[in-house]
Amino acid sequence: MTDFAKTRAAFRLPDGVIYLDGNSLGPLPVAAEARVARTISEEWGKELIRGWNTAGWMSWPRSIGDRIARLIGARAGSVVMGDTLSIKVFQALAAAAALVPERRVILSDSGNFPSDLYMAEGLVKALGRGYELKVVEPEAVEAAIDDEVAVLMLTQVDYRTGRLHDMASLTKKAHAAGVVTVWDLAHSAGALPVELERCDADFAVGCTYKYINGGPGAPAFIYVAPRLAAVAEPILSGWLGHEAPFAFDLNYRAGPGIERMRVGTPPIIALAALDAALDVWDGVEMSDVRRRSMELSELFIRQVEARCPSVTLASPRDAAKRGSQVSFRHPDGYAVMQALIDKGVIGDFRAPDCLRFGFTPLYIGEAEVLGAVAILEKILTDGSWDQPHYRKKAAVT
Repeated sequence: MTDFAKTRAAFRLPDGVIYLDGNSLGPLPVAAEARVARTISEEWGKELIRGWNTAGWMSWPRSIGDRIARLIGARAGSVVMGDTLSIKVFQALAAAAALVPERRVILSDSGNFPSDLYMAEGLVKALGRGYELKVVEPEAVEAAIDDEVAVLMLTQVDYRTGRLHDMASLTKKAHAAGVVTVWDLAHSAGALPVELERCDADFAVGCTYKYINGGPGAPAFIYVAPRLAAVAEPILSGWLGHEAPFAFDLNYRAGPGIERMRVGTPPIIALAALDAALDVWDGVEMSDVRRRSMELSELFIRQVEARCPSVTLASPRDAAKRGSQVSFRHPDGYAVMQALIDKGVIGDFRAPDCLRFGFTPLYIGEAEVLGAVAILEKILTDGSWDQPHYRKKAAVT
């Protein structure tokens, strides 16, 4: 049984703040400060260039990838860290498309994160040869899978509403039609049990700065099913994906297995913070996290609907059909969220009208949920959100 009191103590949370935005950026793990300081002062500071060998920096993308693998139902040696999520989407999508060269359709849905769709659009333009991106409504995905589709690219949990795709059933349907799958786990890794191997997923990608708490700009990961690791072709043939990077050959030869999905020099300081963040997960069972997050989100929905009639639930009502976030609609959602943040309840806003709240049991409990609802009820009832400075849009919403 996971000890959530212990995990809560592992984070630095400001006094007077109820943090319901771990689905966008996780809070600072206490251990990360000392870990990063050691990497800077002891490893970089004293070892200099020798740190790549003496501190083992070169192996971190794989060893930390193995730690991520445990959280997403993958085996050791099938996950590697590096670069941003958009880059990893591009890599996975290109490799997937190359496995079915006779087909030209990439299928996704309108609930996908826009950056994933942008990367797909860019790949389609770069490949030419009649490739197209087909985007359907989330509910129409299953029916749209046919023998013309090359790749099914989906984000498992909708970033706006938290709606949850059924990975197992959609992957099974895709494979029956000869379609390769790419799953974006940005809003599911660290939030709910993900079973990549059990679902027979082909490729998966994800970020680590949300529920995994790796810090702003923390590196992304890519998963390649072991059965595909030796045949997946890396479209970004970076030097660290080479079979022998320090041979400095003029011609590229893909490295073995997941190593070929490495691109450039790994971000060592960021990886040090992420490694410390992953220490929090030692002894944590994803089934416990899922059960508790469902309890907290259900409590939040009940309380908000009973006390805040001016907002409307945007997320699926069935907890089993959503991730670890809840969204409510309000015509002036941005201003309402800014007022909430001003009063110490940090969530975020997603256009056009969604107030978005993340429920992360590692550091959030019932007291925070009830406290957040009380403040939301107050600002909606007294209209204190309706002020010009709350309507002024910031760069990040």
